Amino acid sequence: MSTPSLPDAQRVSVLGTDLSIGVEERPVPSPAVGDVLVRVRSVGICGSDIHYFEHGRIADFIVETPLVLGHEASGEVVAVGAGVEDIPLGTRVAMEPGVPCGACEQCRAGRYNLCPDVRFFATPPIDGAFAEYVTLPRAFVHPVPDHVSFDAAALLEPLSVGVWACEKGDVRVGVRVLITGAGPVGVMAALVARANGASEITISDVNPDRLARAAELGFSTIDSRSTSLPDAVEADVLLECSGAAQAIDQGIRSVAPAGKVVLVGMSPSTMVELPVGVIQGRELWITGTFRYAHTYPKAVALVSSGAIDLDALVSKNFSLDGVEQALTYSRQDPAAMKVVVRVSE
Repeated sequence: MSTPSLPDAQRVSVLGTDLSIGVEERPVPSPAVGDVLVRVRSVGICGSDIHYFEHGRIADFIVETPLVLGHEASGEVVAVGAGVEDIPLGTRVAMEPGVPCGACEQCRAGRYNLCPDVRFFATPPIDGAFAEYVTLPRAFVHPVPDHVSFDAAALLEPLSVGVWACEKGDVRVGVRVLITGAGPVGVMAALVARANGASEITISDVNPDRLARAAELGFSTIDSRSTSLPDAVEADVLLECSGAAQAIDQGIRSVAPAGKVVLVGMSPSTMVELPVGVIQGRELWITGTFRYAHTYPKAVALVSSGAIDLDALVSKNFSLDGVEQALTYSRQDPAAMKVVVRVSE
């Protein structure tokens, strides 16, 4: 397989330890054995990117050296390492940003999202995808059809969070679903629930702009500032996507007997009170989620078939020189759902 001529240097957007954003030049990486070199095209902005930019840390992950942000990424294959023979150059791909060790107990059990040694894009000290070129093992680049835009391919990463949440909640035909949190993750979960055939889908939030956007996408909404969830809805499955203590409590109280509760949103506190009497009295099943595993094939199928339109969620595009503006755009537009950086036009 021939390899086209590639530049020696590339442009990379870097978050400094002083939390400033700048573009610098770095070498173009070479794909190792089993790896693929991808020319990055689109990268979505995630809440974690914003958090690192504003605070320099998330829990124990601290920006102690310059860091490249961005983990929701797509691009095209421009070179392959030795042993990679099944993906042609020029193939459009979505990049799965977490590479596990493959050898630990969790990886051997198929739960690679729980690998303690996973190397995840844009999680210190691992650089992310706000760069013109990145490498990944072949197993973590997923081909997408040419009719799927690079923006949509990048957003297969947060869509995978929704796919995993719905799998954990066994969301299927006829199930009534309550989603607390109308941000990108909540809306992604709602889109998957609808594609899975859920009979009723209700999204609650305290942000009227996001509720309005969810309503535009065809979902029933509840403003939980003025409406008590348990009085307004009964659900078979709760997908809790906000991480807010009140939403967790009210959401659980809205679940029917023998229902399922899936905690997706990350709470700012490590301790949250739960209505144990309700959980026991109704025999509710409760689980958490951490990222996803084995979800990209389904996510690709949902978007490729037209069952889910991710392009409709893109609110604004920026260039690689506009990463700082992309990270702060939600301050200007509270209704913004997804902001995407187009690294290479």
